[in-house]
Amino acid sequence: MDLDAFVSQHQPQWSRLDALLGKRRPSATEADEILDLYQRVSTHLSVVRSESPDPTLVRYLSALLTRARVLSSSRRATTWHGVLEFVTRTFPAALYRLRRWWITIWVANLAVAAAIVAWAMRHPELYNRVLTRTEIDQLVNTDFASYYSEYAHHEFATMVWVNNAWVSALCITFGVFGFPVIGLLWDNIFNVGIIGALMFDHHRASLFFGMLLPHGLLELTAVFVAAAAGLRLFWSWIDPGPRRRADAFAAEGRTAIAVAIGLVGVLLVSGVIEGFVTPSGLPTWARVGIGIVAELAFFTYVWTLGRKAFLEGVTGDLDRRDIGDTLPVAA
Repeated sequence: MDLDAFVSQHQPQWSRLDALLGKRRPSATEADEILDLYQRVSTHLSVVRSESPDPTLVRYLSALLTRARVLSSSRRATTWHGVLEFVTRTFPAALYRLRRWWITIWVANLAVAAAIVAWAMRHPELYNRVLTRTEIDQLVNTDFASYYSEYAHHEFATMVWVNNAWVSALCITFGVFGFPVIGLLWDNIFNVGIIGALMFDHHRASLFFGMLLPHGLLELTAVFVAAAAGLRLFWSWIDPGPRRRADAFAAEGRTAIAVAIGLVGVLLVSGVIEGFVTPSGLPTWARVGIGIVAELAFFTYVWTLGRKAFLEGVTGDLDRRDIGDTLPVAA
């Protein structure tokens, strides 16, 4: 490579980046230009290192890139723009991209729960072996409803929020192994199915749905989203597609972290509903209506903001500036 010709060709871009970095408050257009030049200069540095590693030029370009990265990171860290970007674009885009996964999990769990209820009602000896008749009557007539009013509202809301966040975190964490996520989902839906069968068998279906649906719709959706993120993480190293396996796994891992952070807010909403709405004195139709509205709001959030951001190229992964630089692979 002719180093002098290379420098002569690209020096204007380096000088332009240097000039932009010297500005105290670059405009939005100039900030975009800094990002574009940062990526170009990164490529130039890679070429120089691989073709003609002149020490002086390498130090100059490295220093230029370091200034650009530090300036970009410090500016983004001191504003709320990143938070707004996450709430309106990154998180909903990740939800929309994973929609087939968590909707499939939703449908599958609903079918499994229905099958468990039907099977248990035909085989009542299943719970008769574990519980006495007195214990069953107490569960159906007293314990199921009193569970939601046993603690103070704010304490109960906090407790279920932490518990559901923990279950969701386990789904994402164990996602790298795949099968433990299936086990967590099975334990959760099996318990719901068995209790549902008990309630149905004792003609308490209205109480079952009246206490479960207000918070359960959004709560279960959040858990299923976490499971989807975990299973997608597992699938990324089974079938990475056109990417290298490590790159695919890293990208899905970053997306899973974004999903986990966003679900904290979703589970907070469901926890508040479970702590204050489910045990309230509101009529059943009002409590269930609140749960349906919360679930519809979630789907609207995904299919409006999420779909829009996804079509604009947002995937739920980190910003390119946060991922880091990758040197081109030599031919």
